[in-house]
Amino acid sequence: MTTTRNDLVNEISEALGIKKSQVCPVIDSLFDVMRENLVDGNRIEIRGFGALEVKDTRPKPAARNPRTGERIQVPARRKARFKPGKILKEALRAQRQPSG
Repeated sequence: MTTTRNDLVNEISEALGIKKSQVCPVIDSLFDVMRENLVDGNRIEIRGFGALEVKDTRPKPAARNPRTGERIQVPARRKARFKPGKILKEALRAQRQPSG
């Protein structure tokens, strides 16, 4: 199951008793600021949830196109990485363990 932006808006609206029209700009601003910080290379740490950071990958000089067999060079790039925090890890671990 996938949770969308609208699902988040609905859940926050219900949890706080605020109109959805008031929650939307806050959510949009949060994601905009997070995106800008990641693009700038900043690390975002949310205690108890996790950390988002940008990692540089190495170029791969000897990759091969599986369709044509042609050798290609894959340039270095940047990718986003999420590292779960302690509380999230524990919650995921507890969820996985069988009860009883």
